[in-house]
Amino acid sequence: MNKIIKNVCIYGIGGVGGYLGGRIAHQINQENLMDRQVFFIGRGEHLKNIQQNGLKIITDREEFIAYPNIATDNINYISVPDLYLLCVKAYSLAEVVKSIAKKVSSTTVIIPLLNGVDIYERIRSILNKAIVLPATIYISSSIEKPGQIRQIGPEGHIVLGKDPKYSEKSYENVINFLLQFGISHTWQNNPYPAIWEKYVFISAFSLITAYSGKTIGGILEDEELKKMTENIMREVVEVARNKGVNLEPDIVEKSIQKAIKFPYHTKTSFQRDYEKGEKQNEGDIFGGTLLRLAQEYNLSIPTIAKVWGEITER
Repeated sequence: MNKIIKNVCIYGIGGVGGYLGGRIAHQINQENLMDRQVFFIGRGEHLKNIQQNGLKIITDREEFIAYPNIATDNINYISVPDLYLLCVKAYSLAEVVKSIAKKVSSTTVIIPLLNGVDIYERIRSILNKAIVLPATIYISSSIEKPGQIRQIGPEGHIVLGKDPKYSEKSYENVINFLLQFGISHTWQNNPYPAIWEKYVFISAFSLITAYSGKTIGGILEDEELKKMTENIMREVVEVARNKGVNLEPDIVEKSIQKAIKFPYHTKTSFQRDYEKGEKQNEGDIFGGTLLRLAQEYNLSIPTIAKVWGEITER
């Protein structure tokens, strides 16, 4: 029998973590669930505002203010949770995993909701204990101002699956938790095709938007940049295939069609950080990871190599 998940820690309370944590906290507040607790780990003005006023969530359907049991920047202030939702940027992942290493048990479940296809491996290179479920999330949400999250479009949807280290284990407690708190999700024993499908889209547009300085709409109307984006997608598909992940034959066309639905002026998160000159950004999770995997499989990925090379040389 799996341990019932009663205490959850949301590590990173930006667009993704704030939305999920806010929904969980709001239900605990509304239903007065005395045996459930939610902890927020955050920083800066956003955290201070939540500590003072709660976290405001605004969606296309509703708005509410949620109050976590604890909101802090110090993980030592919380007890060992049954579940972590890791909602930080990939460049913070190693530091975050090291910080939670003393706050996990053998039954603690970790669901990382980050961009990237090697997140599980990155976590496992640091942490042997706990259960780590490969996952991805489809959502459009962001911090509108300190203490306030705005989520637009369809509600967030998580795709997740078994820890490869514990493939025989039952995960009913995780599924029951997601169901109890109304978190839209799909359980797949092997979630990697879904993780790579999202990655095909986000890695290509992240690299090309940073490389060109153009928005998603600007790329789609520029034939040369659009062709480069499609080439990157095909190269990512080839890397995935060599890693044993087979994607749908029309994944490139589907990804371009998805991009067409975005507002013309949409920028990627990596592009925004890159343009600000942020030294910490998600570039390595896209360009670096793909070049390392290509080298491992002796693959040629010329478009990615060219684009990533130019981005890193500037």
